[in-house]
Amino acid sequence: MKNLLRLFALILALAVPALSTPAHAQELTPEEVKRLALEAILENPEIVLEAVAIVREREEAAKQQAAEDAITQLRDMLENDPNAPVMGNPDGDVTVVEFFDYNCPYCKRSAAAIQELLEADPNIRLVMREWPILGEGSVFASLASLAAREQGKYEEFHFALMLADARKDEGVVRRIARDIGLDMDLIEAHMEDEAVTRHLQDSDGMARALGFTGTPSFVIGGQAIYGFVPMEDMQAAVEAVRAEAAQ
Repeated sequence: MKNLLRLFALILALAVPALSTPAHAQELTPEEVKRLALEAILENPEIVLEAVAIVREREEAAKQQAAEDAITQLRDMLENDPNAPVMGNPDGDVTVVEFFDYNCPYCKRSAAAIQELLEADPNIRLVMREWPILGEGSVFASLASLAAREQGKYEEFHFALMLADARKDEGVVRRIARDIGLDMDLIEAHMEDEAVTRHLQDSDGMARALGFTGTPSFVIGGQAIYGFVPMEDMQAAVEAVRAEAAQ
């Protein structure tokens, strides 16, 4: 009800110049706000779309600000967690953090873009945050992938899993592991290691603190990025971090 009244108040403020802000409209009773707003809507139906757009813009700005505040608090953990796999240049000047799920189709698209980005820019440090949120198959894939660190094949296994066409369940994960020469018995021996389960717990905690609701999600510098990002846009975000550091 409060949100609806705020929307009515905003519509009224847009429709009636004398009520230039929702705060002015709040001097009216709720019934007066609704009545005047409905009259404004009948006279100018397009004002609803304008008000909704403003509300969404404010919500997105608030979401981004909350994420930036969380990044400030979590930045060291995000970028320097010794329990997170690192790809690209370990000494790179810009760190990109990716939260992903092996069964996410947009993560698969991102994987191809990330490979292209790492080939084009040898100064990027990529931190991987396994965040399996799409079912038991995803959890098994993440546990196996993290366990593959013991055999020095995390990166190869990661891209083999991510770029495979089949949905990743236990059987598919085992097949892919065998195809690249991993010892599945050794993987199973390490899937429940404390470091493996802690990585997943930490990923989930940080993702929630950052306001992420799906994969892929990225942190580049002080910015949170939601969803698939083409290589060119990711490179632009990286260059923005470099430009800021140079100032």
